[in-house]
Amino acid sequence: MAYIFMDESGDLGFDFNKKKTSNFFVITCLFANEKKSIERIVKKVFRSFSKQQKKHHPGVLHCSKETPSTRRKVLEELRRKDARILTIYLNKRKVYTRLQDEKQVLYNYVTNILLDRIYTGKLIPLDRQIDLVASRRETNRFLNDNFKHYLTDQIASKQRLPIRVEIRTSREEKCLQIVDFACWAIFRKREHGDDSYWEIIKERIFEESPLFP
Repeated sequence: MAYIFMDESGDLGFDFNKKKTSNFFVITCLFANEKKSIERIVKKVFRSFSKQQKKHHPGVLHCSKETPSTRRKVLEELRRKDARILTIYLNKRKVYTRLQDEKQVLYNYVTNILLDRIYTGKLIPLDRQIDLVASRRETNRFLNDNFKHYLTDQIASKQRLPIRVEIRTSREEKCLQIVDFACWAIFRKREHGDDSYWEIIKERIFEESPLFP
């Protein structure tokens, strides 16, 4: 079995007059031949928390809400694992106008390119079952189902590989909590010019490419 865990940072809004609209949108994949070692990062970090921290923590690691020390701890643990990271970042100011009005199409387009690079680069075993688990990005069930079917159809038609696509929350799939940290670190570098967290995992990043150079 091979695993791909996918998450995103930033938003797909294009009204740059709004304060919270990001300039970049980042999609990141973390892939590994087994997931137990990745899951153990979550358990190890929670065991290191004090009783007070555990009492006030929601029980799910979310990078943007954690302390700097917890962020560094998770990323340091990830750096030691046998896993690789591939990411595509999108400078939204360079996106074609027609795609700005079709956010689901844009997301599918970006994701399809990312997956194609993973397969053509032979970054995962091609002779075994592949589980791709994407973080739930929409509360609307229709959009989640549409995204899942899109991925499955695209991969089946182009790559003809045995792949199962699932949309889960980070509470349901612990490994999504870890790819969230990696994605956040890369987004932080692009959006805010802070590469201090990115530096921790840079040796695990196989490719980091812009969609529209």
